[in-house]
Amino acid sequence: MTEIVTEALTESVYFGIALTLLTYQAGLWIKKKVKLTVANPLLLSVIMIISILLAFEIDYDVYHNGAKYISFFLTPTTVCLAVPLYRQLDLLKKYPKAIFGAITAGVFTAMVSIYLMSLAFGLTHEQYVTLLPKSITTAIGMGISEKMGGIVTITVVSISITGILGNIVAESLCKICKIQDPIAKGLAIGTGSHALGTTKAMEMGEIEGAMSSLSIVVAGIMTVVAVSIFANFI
Repeated sequence: MTEIVTEALTESVYFGIALTLLTYQAGLWIKKKVKLTVANPLLLSVIMIISILLAFEIDYDVYHNGAKYISFFLTPTTVCLAVPLYRQLDLLKKYPKAIFGAITAGVFTAMVSIYLMSLAFGLTHEQYVTLLPKSITTAIGMGISEKMGGIVTITVVSISITGILGNIVAESLCKICKIQDPIAKGLAIGTGSHALGTTKAMEMGEIEGAMSSLSIVVAGIMTVVAVSIFANFI
């Protein structure tokens, strides 16, 4: 019976897209019902997709052949984040040193932390460069990882985990650290957890969302330069 169901599902070219959209919608429904920060729709969707693939013994490549088309929307989605930034352009002009200083500090911290942990766990050069782009958006991170000889699929996983974790803990962490300034919140979230964190920043406020959007772009550019330097350390 399982084989029949599996064959019926995987024969459709729309299987991957349908499964992704349905599980994400289910994640949104669960999030609305339980109202818990940890019930992140993307995280729930990932768990459900993995469970379904394992339960019906469906090869990942079969799922990916249909779901890969969703990744085409990554770049235009990232570009659309410029809209809230444009609305808060006056803030960028007013605090340029503080804003770019904060993003630089965030990128440097990300690079150093990966370097130190790679030394501590004895990672190879390939594994090391795979993790270096973990704090930037997937569209940029995949290109950097491939260029540096990393494992692109693992890079995508690390970026996703970083973003989901940032989305879940961002607001609580700001409260614990008593960070109240909306500009500081947005810069920290965007630099640390890219687009997924930015969705949480936008929920927190327009200024937070705008600054987080700015961080994605600037941090992405800085990370391209930083990775080319730090990649030589291991």
